[in-house]
Amino acid sequence: MVMTASSRAPQGGGSSDTERSPFIRLNELLAPHQPGKPLITLAVGEPQHPVPDFVGPELARHIADFGRYPLGKGIEPFRKAAAAWLSSRFRLPRPVDPESEVLVLNGSREGLFFAAITAARYVGPRPGKPAILMPNPFYPVYGAGARAAACEQVYLPTTVENGFLPDLDAIDEATLARTVAFYLASPANPQGSVASRDYFIRLKQLADRHGFVILSDECYSEIYTREAPGSALECAGPDFTRVVAFQSLSKRSNLPGMRVGFAAGDRKFLSMFLELRNVAAPQVPVPLQHVGAVAYGDEAHVEENRRLYRIKFDLADQIIGNRYGYRRPDGGFCVWLKTSELGDDVAVTLKLFREAGVRVVPGSYLARLQPDGFNPGAGFIRLALVQDGETTAQALHRLVETLG
Repeated sequence: MVMTASSRAPQGGGSSDTERSPFIRLNELLAPHQPGKPLITLAVGEPQHPVPDFVGPELARHIADFGRYPLGKGIEPFRKAAAAWLSSRFRLPRPVDPESEVLVLNGSREGLFFAAITAARYVGPRPGKPAILMPNPFYPVYGAGARAAACEQVYLPTTVENGFLPDLDAIDEATLARTVAFYLASPANPQGSVASRDYFIRLKQLADRHGFVILSDECYSEIYTREAPGSALECAGPDFTRVVAFQSLSKRSNLPGMRVGFAAGDRKFLSMFLELRNVAAPQVPVPLQHVGAVAYGDEAHVEENRRLYRIKFDLADQIIGNRYGYRRPDGGFCVWLKTSELGDDVAVTLKLFREAGVRVVPGSYLARLQPDGFNPGAGFIRLALVQDGETTAQALHRLVETLG
């Protein structure tokens, strides 16, 4: 049966709605209703796997450092650990210099936000209104960063036809000429697509030709069940010019509440980035940086993390099968299901909550309208497989039983 959204539900057509947090909109959508079964939340990408054993002891060792103001660039042990991890994990053109090419972040989100402002200053005047390009659907902080940088937000639709990555050939020269930054997420949120080496090379060629900065969001790079995703830094040239990669311990190490990550790449950009961060950005407590240094030196907990996600994607393969356009993602822990044949995604979300007690996110809430009125997220729902295996299996069975 085809479903339509309740007239009380927030709709995706107005810019005032699409500028808002998709999770606040989801809360408002579901608030008048009760879950039909004990609630299982697959909406927020908040890892639920155990916190690594080393976190508590390492915090205890450095507890007195909560009495210090942290330096903006980060403590040397953290920067060295992050640089060493990058060099061991990716095939970089040369080792990253921890002194000038790594900056600690209070989680990757705030770094991605402030990077847009830095990019507008770093690149300088453009012919016409400066623009920041981003995939659509996308992580909302990209749009917030572009707005704060007084740049036009240019949405590049990511659909099944283009492999859920922005079509670089579809961007016109006039737009590229006024671009100051290009946000790319690989693995992508929400679809889990991964950029190939050739894709990164082509994007870098465009950045060099037009002088814009690549802001590569790689926070999901360590969550995969088959091949390890690459990094934009691998194709950035010997000086990482115009390329900055963003990493986080939230997904890799199950530490979303610790708020520790880093940016690495173009040293001139990072120097300007640090100047802005020193006066405007949140600092990272020193004890947390010490935990981060240990985390980037340990792969055992990351391998166990991947094993747990692999189990859950095996369950999705078995339970969902070939329904709803399901495909096992190349990276990340989200499932992107096409439910347009069952009705619009807001109505499907309501049905799952009211009848199955499963909380998901409507795809239209994660995207913005294209100039032609097309919403690339419409007709999809996103599931974050962050719960334990038993709970995940129960949620997926409920979903299939409810949607048919």
